[in-house]
Amino acid sequence: MPSESPTGKASARKRTDALRNQQTVLTAAAEVFVTSGVDAPIRQIAARAGVGMGTIYRHFPTRADLVTAVYRHQIEACAEAGPNLLASSESPFDALRQWIDLFVDFLVTKHGLADALQSDSDRFATLHTYLVDRLEPVSAQLLNAAVAAGDIRPDIQPYELMRGIGNLCIGRDDDPRYDPRRLIELLLQGLRQPRPT
Repeated sequence: MPSESPTGKASARKRTDALRNQQTVLTAAAEVFVTSGVDAPIRQIAARAGVGMGTIYRHFPTRADLVTAVYRHQIEACAEAGPNLLASSESPFDALRQWIDLFVDFLVTKHGLADALQSDSDRFATLHTYLVDRLEPVSAQLLNAAVAAGDIRPDIQPYELMRGIGNLCIGRDDDPRYDPRRLIELLLQGLRQPRPT
C-alpha cells in the first residue's frame, strides 16, 4: 500500500489545524457571549481564542454565522453529554439530573444567542428544529434508562420534559428573584417513581 505523499500529509495537517482553530473559536465565542453578549467585539473573541481576527472571519464571515455556529456547537456538546453521563453516573436518574442541569445551563446562558437569532426567523426556526432533533433522542435515552431502573414514572414524554424545562427557564433574566433551577428540582422530584410502603 503506498504511503501518503508529503503534500497529502501537509493537507491533512492543515485540515486538522483548521478544525482545531474553528473549535477553539467556537468555545471562546461562547464564553465571551455569556459574559459580554453577542455584540461583543470580534477582537475580544480572537484574543480569547488566541487567533487572529482573519481566522474568525475566514470561518464565520458574518456575526450571524458565528452566533449560529456557537448555538449549534453548544447543542452538540449537550447531545454528546447524555450518553457519557449515562455511562459514568451512579444511576440513570443521576445521569438524567446532571443532563438536565447541562440543558438548563444551555437554555439560561444561551438565551442571548436565541434572542439574537430571532431577528432572522428562518435561521432561528432551523436551529430550534435542530435543537429538538438532536436533544429529544438524548432525553428519551435518559428517560428510558431511568424508567427501566424503576427511578421514574413511565408516562413522561421526552419532548414534554424538554418543553417544560424550557418554559421554566423563560423569564429568568427579567427577575432576579426567580430561580428556575429550584422549580426544575421540584419537577424532577415529581417524576420519581413512588416507592412501595
